[in-house]
Amino acid sequence: MKKNVVIGILFALPIMIFNSCNSSSANTVAKEETKDESYITIDTSKIPNDKFGESVRYGRELMLRTAYYIGPNGVKGKYLGNKMNCTNCHQDAGTKPYAFNLMSSHDNYPQYRGREDKVLTLAERVNNCVMRPHSGKPLPLDSDEMVAFLSYFKWISKFVPKDSLFKGSKNLKIEFPEVAASPERGKVLFTENCARCHGNDGEGKFNEDKSGYVYPPLWGKYAYQPGSSMHRVIKQAQWLKGNMPFDKVTVGKPYLTDAQALDIAAYVNDDSVHTRPNPKTLDYPNPKAKAIDYAHAPFSDPFSEKQHRLGPYKPIIEYWKKQGWEAIY
Repeated sequence: MKKNVVIGILFALPIMIFNSCNSSSANTVAKEETKDESYITIDTSKIPNDKFGESVRYGRELMLRTAYYIGPNGVKGKYLGNKMNCTNCHQDAGTKPYAFNLMSSHDNYPQYRGREDKVLTLAERVNNCVMRPHSGKPLPLDSDEMVAFLSYFKWISKFVPKDSLFKGSKNLKIEFPEVAASPERGKVLFTENCARCHGNDGEGKFNEDKSGYVYPPLWGKYAYQPGSSMHRVIKQAQWLKGNMPFDKVTVGKPYLTDAQALDIAAYVNDDSVHTRPNPKTLDYPNPKAKAIDYAHAPFSDPFSEKQHRLGPYKPIIEYWKKQGWEAIY
């Protein structure tokens, strides 16, 4: 029987943001993690019992039940355009290792972002995800919700070292094969193993009251937009390697091979067969700041859109090195 890629695929457990979604100039001085380092755990019983603690708790709730509070039918406001939750990608409310971990986000912002070609505050980065993966409208900067998000990120930042990486702070690395990723191979893996959670049409599965998803949609009008980090094949494959299939993988011990993760990401993000919301902008006004797997021209290199989307990526990386540029992915 083939590997059981039970992909609650991108989002297996009860999306948004930041720190690990792209490269950051704020992280260039960080040391490498050591192999014998322990994973950091968060004790929520230590949240203070005061007004700040109330905001921290609400911020954590927003991470876990984003759509319930600020989704299309949100009880606290209607800001999201879909019913996905932040924790679908930033698992365990942004504290899980190798899952777009957010525990250093408060320390790493403001930072330069190539997608906008400017320095963003953390509040702007929150709204960046509200507007892109969630196809929504920005939260007011002084809203209880924005303050709660920032309070929560400040509180979890207390548990991590400053100016250094920690175990699981970044996604797992992908070793690139010599061949391009294949949507066709990815479709086989998806059909055999992922459809039982996300549906044959990638539509996802609602929770009981339909306020959010148990398994969110992977494409279609209620999925994440192009321009979202998950729409990049390398970035999604890194996440898949560390987190899927959710009942086979353990923290730091992948189940999928690198090639399988790339193939699944290629199929899920195959816009020639899957529709998704239309972005208002294709981002990256500076081509030299563009991630190499962001497959929209113009490019600073001679490679095609198809190769930027699917690879093989080694020739692109080598070309960038020869030019003295840093290849971002």
